[in-house]
Amino acid sequence: MKRRSWGPVLALLAAAVLVPAPAAAEPEHAKITGAWPKDDRTVQVRVYSAAMRQDIMVDVLRPADRSTPAPALYLLNGGGGGQDSATWQKNTDALGFLAGKHVNVVQPVGGKWSYYTDWRAPDPKLGLYKWKTFLTEELPPLIDAEFGTTGVNGIAGLSTSGTAVLQLPIAAPGLYRAVAAYSGCAQTSDPIGREFIKLAVESWGGGDTANMYGPPEDPMWAANDPYLHAEQLRGLELYVSTGTGVPGMYDVYNGSHMQPGPRGFVNQLVLGGVIEAAVNWCTHNLRTKLDQLGIPATYDFQPTGTHSWGYWQQALKDSWPVLARGLGVAE
Repeated sequence: MKRRSWGPVLALLAAAVLVPAPAAAEPEHAKITGAWPKDDRTVQVRVYSAAMRQDIMVDVLRPADRSTPAPALYLLNGGGGGQDSATWQKNTDALGFLAGKHVNVVQPVGGKWSYYTDWRAPDPKLGLYKWKTFLTEELPPLIDAEFGTTGVNGIAGLSTSGTAVLQLPIAAPGLYRAVAAYSGCAQTSDPIGREFIKLAVESWGGGDTANMYGPPEDPMWAANDPYLHAEQLRGLELYVSTGTGVPGMYDVYNGSHMQPGPRGFVNQLVLGGVIEAAVNWCTHNLRTKLDQLGIPATYDFQPTGTHSWGYWQQALKDSWPVLARGLGVAE
């Protein structure tokens, strides 16, 4: 009988044992992937969001005096997310005003019609939205490290982001110390508030609120409702403003803060008036709730004013003393 040689077989087995197993892939994490100056005061930063699996552009207006650390004010745009012409930079002198303050002004560009929240499912039209995660977990530590901030944050926004700036401090207690909400509706799970969100997300943005918070009875609507969770706004420097929808000082045909032409004039007065009237109702309800809870806030209820930029520009300036107190800087 021919004797079998086991040498080659044993060699193969030994090699198999010695071959290392494939290394587990490291989890993705948010990171800055690029930065460059836009002008002598503004730096544009490209941030990779692991939550959204995409790059987000962020503009940072630096303080004039960089010899000492400055806090960060996150300034959010409205429904278009800064991806259209409806931005603070193009419609107001807000950045010029803030350029004289000892603060880093952080402006994310993106998230149109997202409400800067975490959506439950990717939307065929709008994509994968995890903006709450981005603004509470991913971006702030990167900004602090890159620009040497004090670690103190404030946040301000208008219209749809006027809702978001009330949601985000609730989602991340202690992250933001000052909040300014201009013409935002806090009652996201109320039928009126929910219809306002549907108008913005579906009619204007082409998205589907079922991918945002689910059907109307889904608990995600209530879970993201600042009015229902108003107790968690305690301890913040809080500023809330709204008009009534009645035409006011900035609603002048072909005025500097008026949408152009006859169509723009009618749109601002009619649609802008209706939206601001609804926001006014929401905001007064929020004040009632906060008063019941014994939570102080600064309110600016104007007797007139539509849902438009002239009023938001003024509201930002009027809110600065409140923001400055929370940020720990001079007015």
